[in-house]
Amino acid sequence: MAGHNDSSAVEKKSSDLSNDIPTFNAENLQSNMKTIYYSRTFLSIVGGVIAGILGFTGLTGFILYFLIMAITSAGLIAKSGFSIHSYFDSWNRVVLDGFFSGLMSFVLFWTFAYDIVHIF
Repeated sequence: MAGHNDSSAVEKKSSDLSNDIPTFNAENLQSNMKTIYYSRTFLSIVGGVIAGILGFTGLTGFILYFLIMAITSAGLIAKSGFSIHSYFDSWNRVVLDGFFSGLMSFVLFWTFAYDIVHIF
């Protein structure tokens, strides 16, 4: 039979395991993900307008988009104090989330601004 000391050791081990597992507040995590999505969308629109006004065509416009997304990711990481796991569940959320939806917004506003400035 297990004594009193043995049961406290089991409880201590189980409490140590619960401290090792990161816990997230779902509302805070959702709010952080919305912030990433909105910032990427906004910067994609601004970058698309800038690329269109400057007259970028072809690969140079897409290079500008990748540069903007890299700067956005670095800014979000710096804003979190380089402690990603305190605010998000993985690095992929910060680096890749909203990448393709931002690309569609970028191309839309890039072509729109290019058409207005350089064609009309």
